[in-house]
Amino acid sequence: MSDLWAALCLVAVIEGLLLFAAPGAWKRTMAQMLATPDRQLRAIGGIVLAAGLLALWWLRQG
Repeated sequence: MSDLWAALCLVAVIEGLLLFAAPGAWKRTMAQMLATPDRQLRAIGGIVLAAGLLALWWLRQG
């Protein structure tokens, strides 16, 4: 369970770093996401989710 909390904390650090380092680029990216159809965002999210699970599985095997 502590690994899950550590992973969530790292996500917060990375997202905070992006907002801190490049707020303008973050705003532009969010504007583009708002203009992207839900179906396309869902597909991208599914691909990222699957890639993350696969990478996690691969790392845990070693």
